[in-house]
Amino acid sequence: MSRFILPALAGIVLGLIVHLAAVLVLPYLAEQDAYARLAAVAGPNEVVPIDDPSDAGAVLPATDPAFISAVCLYDLAAGPLKVRVPTTEDYTSVSFYTRHGLPFYAINDRSAGRSIIELDLMNAKQRAALPEDDEVTAADRLIVESPSDEGIVLIRALVRERSARDEVRARMQLANCAPAT
Repeated sequence: MSRFILPALAGIVLGLIVHLAAVLVLPYLAEQDAYARLAAVAGPNEVVPIDDPSDAGAVLPATDPAFISAVCLYDLAAGPLKVRVPTTEDYTSVSFYTRHGLPFYAINDRSAGRSIIELDLMNAKQRAALPEDDEVTAADRLIVESPSDEGIVLIRALVRERSARDEVRARMQLANCAPAT
């Protein structure tokens, strides 16, 4: 009996290692990941509304129909970006993801405490190149440091009632993701 325990344990440990490696590597090998699906409907550094989910499907799977969504595929190779999102009456959030879908920052209208969520998005080199300015505090300028040059900014706004859907969509179309000046 004891001669079967050691090989069984070794098999279980090996299986766990293979499973963990596959789970960790899969996002980097997937051809139709979120970035690729969104690249079919959006260009770099521009905010594009995502169509509501329908019977034919959705650009992103498991999309909540109670939200209006927009996306900006960013590319920081040319320089930092200024992300400006007007808030809505109910709830607005801005989430940042790497090219492979790993989240690294999120903020909502309650946290921002303003009628417009305004962020500077840059990579580590661009942030290090910023001049030190004692007069500009963290409350005046919210800087988000991206771990990669490419990624996704996902903007979502809650629509409490169907009658307000067009109004929220119009407000979301005012969002922009443009090079910082």
